[in-house]
Amino acid sequence: MLDYVKQLRGMIGHTKIVLPGVRALLFNDRKELLLEKQTHFGSWALPHGCVDVGESVLDALKREVHEETGLTIHDAEAFGIYTDPKYSVTYPNGDEVQTFTVAFVVTAWSGTLTPDHDEVKELGFFPLDQLPAPIYPIHVDTIQDHQQLNGRFIVK
Repeated sequence: MLDYVKQLRGMIGHTKIVLPGVRALLFNDRKELLLEKQTHFGSWALPHGCVDVGESVLDALKREVHEETGLTIHDAEAFGIYTDPKYSVTYPNGDEVQTFTVAFVVTAWSGTLTPDHDEVKELGFFPLDQLPAPIYPIHVDTIQDHQQLNGRFIVK
């Protein structure tokens, strides 16, 4: 958890907050999607995380993907923003968050998959028609939206 969020939580407890975040759709040469098995929820998810104070969304994307997967992002394009209250999450410790997330398609990356074993138990590339279950609920729309992308920026 970010120091900034820890400080906020010290003042407000588990009260729902709006938290800026990022998530990555990252594909290999076979057009398979990278997913990570989350430690806290046990579901499969896109690489994702929070934007730190003093950090841009692109810098946060690069940092989070590297921390969670070991991969280095060289280029990425934003394709949507997810802010609807239905994308809210309650963490196992009771903290509530409404996400305000920018979704990116990673267009250039390098490195070797290495799960952090803190937030991420396992990593894998999967064909879009054979994704593992369960998928982290707030990421389902992002994956489906990308599959149906018609050139328009998505706002939900």
